[in-house]
Amino acid sequence: MLSTSSAALLTLGIVILLIMPGPTNTLFATAGLQRGVRRSAHLIGAEFAGYFVSITVLGCFLSHAATSLTWIPALLRIASSLYLAVLAVRMWQTASEFPSSTQKAIGLRTLFVATLLNPKAILFAGTIFPAIAFERLPAYLEAMGIFTAALIPTGLAWIAFGAALGSGRLMRISPVHLQRCASIILAAFSLSLAWTVLRQVGQFRV
Repeated sequence: MLSTSSAALLTLGIVILLIMPGPTNTLFATAGLQRGVRRSAHLIGAEFAGYFVSITVLGCFLSHAATSLTWIPALLRIASSLYLAVLAVRMWQTASEFPSSTQKAIGLRTLFVATLLNPKAILFAGTIFPAIAFERLPAYLEAMGIFTAALIPTGLAWIAFGAALGSGRLMRISPVHLQRCASIILAAFSLSLAWTVLRQVGQFRV
């Protein structure tokens, strides 16, 4: 079982990463814009299925690989930090772009594939989820339970966001400003992750 502090950190990391704009959330917003919350809510099941498969497979692979290649976790965290930094920059630069209601309707298969290939899964499996989650079944179930509890409301929030934009209820809220604020938060998360890796390396050398 996870300790209280580990569970709290896991929850925080999951929520931050899930709520950030990305391929899956963009599709959620598009679906909400096109069909509203009620007719798009079922897409959250496809998101869960995609993340469940990718996180489980990647997590088990990394867990077994780390026993013989001890440098893999640190390397993955560094790569994740760089990816988040690049994503933050791209989010800032493309903040003026937002899905339109004229795009093709989003289906379960599209959402599942987009989530399955979402780079966030690597971050969840190799950085956010504790290593013990892929070594002991109770820890895995607890971590996945926390993940699911965070996934449902964040998915609904993105669908509702798209629906609200489509109905004109968010006239005073600028999607550009929202995405740029999210970009700053993502950049801070990237720096925090990089700092953690550097501290671990420094302690190892000492």
